[in-house]
Amino acid sequence: MQAAYFGPSGTFTEEALLTQPDLAAAEREPLRTIPEVIAAVESGSVDVGIVPIENSIEGSVTVTLDTLAFESELLVQREVDLPISMNLCVRQGTGLAEVTNVASYPHAIAQCRGWLATTLPNVSMTAANSTADAAREVSRSELDGRAAIANSLAAEIYGLEILATEIEDHPGNQTRFVVVGRGVPAPTGHDKTSIVCFQQTDRPGSLLAILQELSARAINLTKVESRPTKRSLGDYCFFIDFEGHVADELIADCLRNLAARQARVKFLGSYPVAGGGIAHSRRKAAGESWRSAEQWVDGIRSQLRDTDELTQRSEFP
Repeated sequence: MQAAYFGPSGTFTEEALLTQPDLAAAEREPLRTIPEVIAAVESGSVDVGIVPIENSIEGSVTVTLDTLAFESELLVQREVDLPISMNLCVRQGTGLAEVTNVASYPHAIAQCRGWLATTLPNVSMTAANSTADAAREVSRSELDGRAAIANSLAAEIYGLEILATEIEDHPGNQTRFVVVGRGVPAPTGHDKTSIVCFQQTDRPGSLLAILQELSARAINLTKVESRPTKRSLGDYCFFIDFEGHVADELIADCLRNLAARQARVKFLGSYPVAGGGIAHSRRKAAGESWRSAEQWVDGIRSQLRDTDELTQRSEFP
């Protein structure tokens, strides 16, 4: 298998990839940007790609959301959660007082905003394509006083010294990554479905009507986020994640009703969640209730008389 990832070598994305035995054994190809990773899978030059999609401090990685929603027909195959620890990395012999510039991926800089303001209040910031790219550039730079915010893997690969560890502003920092490819993985019982809903009309209560389709079936919503559709100012779509798999009757019925009555829906995937903290038993009970209700309605409908019978009864009282 060939797997592309958001590179270069040493990114948190590669670190997440290495936690997955099948991906770690694959032929790996680092690519410069997230859209390039997704495009490589789309073109067939690699089998799967892995990219970041959400951070517990800074929220969604919007370039990933937008590329999947507007530029790709790929589906999410699984998600991977990775604890994130940020380090200040410098060339050997550089002291904290000598640091004048810090480079990193904008999301990483934002996650360390408080520490930087307190510890290095007068340094300048430089945006890099990734945390590993920042580490690589610092290792190659001939300028003194440069530092990178990166992980320990990048520091090791590019020969940097870790000057400070765990500099993120909030403990428990995590980033979620998704593996993208083709097809829908088989249900595991611990799954999530992701969709994008485009409103048919801009009217009061349209989002509520969408969410009520989930609520009516006791489907647990795990995320809802609005993003511009890129068509006109004020025109938004909704990214929605909820527990369950499209193979579940309950989920299929919800998607059917959403598409028919509430919104244009783009399916982003049904896939295994990271970890096992999903309310499978609650969804199973709701599915059984739904099937029981369906059988009850089918029983009533089976009693319908046909038109000929009704006509005969009216002609011959």
